Amino acid sequence: MLELTVTSPEMTMALGKQLAPGLQAPDVILLDGDLGAGKTTFTKGLAAGLGIKRNVKSPTFTIIREYQGGRLPLYHMDVYRLEDGSGDELGLEEYFNGDGVNVVEWSQFIADELPEHYLRIVFKRDDDAGETQRTLTFEPHGDHFERLVEHLEATHHE
Repeated sequence: MLELTVTSPEMTMALGKQLAPGLQAPDVILLDGDLGAGKTTFTKGLAAGLGIKRNVKSPTFTIIREYQGGRLPLYHMDVYRLEDGSGDELGLEEYFNGDGVNVVEWSQFIADELPEHYLRIVFKRDDDAGETQRTLTFEPHGDHFERLVEHLEATHHE
């Protein structure tokens, strides 16, 4: 587990960009935590790091947004609206076994659908420490993600 503090949206994006080169299909990254804490901002950095030029927007109302044109496709999912447990109807398994990188916001709503190996990042707002300060906790599940987090820790400079 790795805990990092970021003090700006730019730092949050930079972390996403830094993580991207180590990703491979069909990696699954879970982004959980406080509303407005930087999950979509992190995903924008991830997309940039994969070479995706399109603007990344929150998929709140579409549930899944697909971004092509980078080193790997990026599938950005916001499953908040699936709190009734209808994730199986979306064919998430196809994405999780597919050709791209999967980013899932609010993963607790599809806990039963998740693969065995993934990287969970918890975003926590630190409003007492300033309006833009966040704590990001990286929780790797599986060897590949442990190596990714170790690399991020070794290359991250605060």
